[in-house]
Amino acid sequence: MKLFDNTEVAFSLKSDSQLERAYFLFRMIQNQPMVRIGSAVTNFALKAHLPIEGLIRSTVFDHFCGGVTEDDCIPVIDSMYKKGHVHSVLDYSVEGKDEEISFDGALEKILRIINFCEEKKSIPYAVFKPSGFGRFSLYQKVSESKILTNEEQEEWNRVVVRFHTVCKIAVKKNVPLLIDAEESWMQKSADELIEELMEVYNKEKSIVFNTLQMYRHDRMDYLKALHQKAKVKDFHIGIKVVRGAYMEKERERAAEKGYLSPICKDKQATDDNYNAAITYMIKHPKMALFAGTHNEESSYLVMDLAKKYNIKENDNRLWFGQLFGMSDHISYNLSSQGYNVAKYLPFGPVRDVMPYLIRRAEENTSVVGQTSRELNLLKSERKRRKL
Repeated sequence: MKLFDNTEVAFSLKSDSQLERAYFLFRMIQNQPMVRIGSAVTNFALKAHLPIEGLIRSTVFDHFCGGVTEDDCIPVIDSMYKKGHVHSVLDYSVEGKDEEISFDGALEKILRIINFCEEKKSIPYAVFKPSGFGRFSLYQKVSESKILTNEEQEEWNRVVVRFHTVCKIAVKKNVPLLIDAEESWMQKSADELIEELMEVYNKEKSIVFNTLQMYRHDRMDYLKALHQKAKVKDFHIGIKVVRGAYMEKERERAAEKGYLSPICKDKQATDDNYNAAITYMIKHPKMALFAGTHNEESSYLVMDLAKKYNIKENDNRLWFGQLFGMSDHISYNLSSQGYNVAKYLPFGPVRDVMPYLIRRAEENTSVVGQTSRELNLLKSERKRRKL
């Protein structure tokens, strides 16, 4: 049996009823028209303030999210860590807030999470999105090298201060930070800011991690250029490598505005790009890799490379990450072999987290084979348990 086919280990934390719920949800997600209709109906119901939060909470929310608050997530965190030795990354998944009060609130939330990380071995990283600390359109304007008004410059300065505030506390408490990637038309300014942070805070080891979305065909060149800068300026590199989360939006915008799409021509090219990035990182010293992947072949490749370059399973410079509610066959089987594994555990008010959950469902329908694989594994485990 291949490692990732072991469903007994993969679903050891799931009760029979949780297994049945997961099976039902992935059957729904497999149906693209149903996902589109469900997303539209859910959006309408929430905007109309219809009382559907209880239904959402008991189905899709509880499967893909840890809870409404950090404290809500503790039973899930403890259960995954004690029973499966799988860690958690608390991900405050509220999207689309655009006011200064929200950005300051997000900063306070991340600082609280860093304190959580310091207290609990089961939470090894803190994470945030650049747009959690500032307006998306402001990042875009800086990315496009447009001149900022005095007011915008002050606003950008506040964004930079928020980043530095988090990094200083993270270094003090020895908690590494994963900074998520977003759409390509705002990412340049985030990349440049994160590079500055790496230069300041990654002198001894990787505390600040950028995220590379490898469905972008320019990201390998970016990684190599960053490596050259790190060698000259003598700092460590931390990178979370993922395939990416905004593919449809990226292609639509490129077509609409008439520029070359930043997305690889097909899935194979994305897979090759992803595997090139993890190979490059594992080969070179002074690099820490957080391999965010739901892909079995890429996971096997990381394991093979780690052996080849004498990197121990529990070396803190190498982590695997998957989303909560997905790819348990990868997470728990890797963990059973002694590898560092963390689940991204989204949380936040049900209403505020819905844009994230809808995006997650839509992504699952567009990734060929992902939902089918989940369903087949769940079927195997149901059969093994004779449910």
